[in-house]
Amino acid sequence: MRLKAILFDKDGTFVDFHATWGPALDQAMRTLAGGDEAALERLAYTNRFDLATRRLRPTSPFIAEATADFARRWAAALGRDADAAFHREMDRLLDAGALANATPLGAPERVFPILRRAGYRLGVITNDTEAGARNQCARLALSDHLEAIVGYDSGHGRKPAPGQILHVARLFGLAPQEIAMVGDTLHDMAAARAAGVVSIAVTSGFAGREELAPHADHVIDGIGALPGLLGLQSSG
Repeated sequence: MRLKAILFDKDGTFVDFHATWGPALDQAMRTLAGGDEAALERLAYTNRFDLATRRLRPTSPFIAEATADFARRWAAALGRDADAAFHREMDRLLDAGALANATPLGAPERVFPILRRAGYRLGVITNDTEAGARNQCARLALSDHLEAIVGYDSGHGRKPAPGQILHVARLFGLAPQEIAMVGDTLHDMAAARAAGVVSIAVTSGFAGREELAPHADHVIDGIGALPGLLGLQSSG
């Protein structure tokens, strides 16, 4: 591969979805429900979230979507208006919960430096908020390795559309074929294909190899296998 940059999805790719978002989502829903158990149950159903185990089911729309996608369903479950103020409240609660519970996945603290030393430029493309992503990357001591962090609210659209990826291509001054997108969902793969970049799927999220393979150029178990795929020594 003649690549010069690698862009990463965040959750399920280098951030542990269950450990980070299970407690974050549980607390956000309980706060918004305000003690109304029926409303909490409706929110849990909307998110395909198991309140007993605090884990999302693989069919949850929360896994790949942004607040802009699912806020209307949350508002309906709570009997509220899905206005800008509600969006901000959701993002604030979710960002705070995710930051408090941010847990790495696949040892990004080892993988990212290997890629940087090999000359790759790195960025994050997420359907999380930009501020939330920046804060989580800082908490995990990854910020110094990243040249760009783009969220759903950064002004370049959201996955599965290609706008976020194309923005970073312009920012880096690179052609799409010089960039790879690494992610764990079909949204990631669709965005990569639409942008014309190399698509690398990881099976560290909710989707398995069988689901991802038809939509990806490469499928690996997790980001720990990325140096090998690129012909690098994993030891750095």
